[in-house]
Amino acid sequence: MIEFLYTNAWGAFIALLMFQIPFLLVFFHVVNKKAFVDSEPSKTDPEKYSYSRYGWIAFVVVAFIVVNAASIKYMPTIVEANASTSQDVKNVSVTARSWFFEFSEMEYKVGQTVRFQAKSVDTVHSFALFHPDGSQLFTLMLVPGAGTESAVVHTFTEPGEYTVRCLEYCGVAHHAMKNTLTVL
Repeated sequence: MIEFLYTNAWGAFIALLMFQIPFLLVFFHVVNKKAFVDSEPSKTDPEKYSYSRYGWIAFVVVAFIVVNAASIKYMPTIVEANASTSQDVKNVSVTARSWFFEFSEMEYKVGQTVRFQAKSVDTVHSFALFHPDGSQLFTLMLVPGAGTESAVVHTFTEPGEYTVRCLEYCGVAHHAMKNTLTVL
């Protein structure tokens, strides 16, 4: 379940709702109470407000820490570091030029972990990989002269034709800058 929250756009949306809905419920409860139920000034001692305020701040801080701690293993730098210690990662070099991609390898196996190391030699490009169903798996920004290659580690879980596209406008033939990778 937690992997779904960090690796899927719907998961991110659900996580956002998990934070917004409780806030909205409390907000509308307070507004409704002050607007319709008891519109007179509050007779509550102001010191009691500070306790509830500290409680809310503590709740938000704890929730922030828990969510971020749970997401650490899904961060690209951590995935890259974990893949660096593995011996069965296939390194694939990708070079982006106006208006095509050059790959060191174009066919992969299901279950194979691949480190795409990509660079641009002429202008700003991006390297976006799309699942056969059309959903975007990841994207890399490729800036020429940046000093290092952009890299991402991905494990193919399903066979099919994966599309690679440039999502950064790179010139008049940008729309034709695409390629396909085959996963067997």
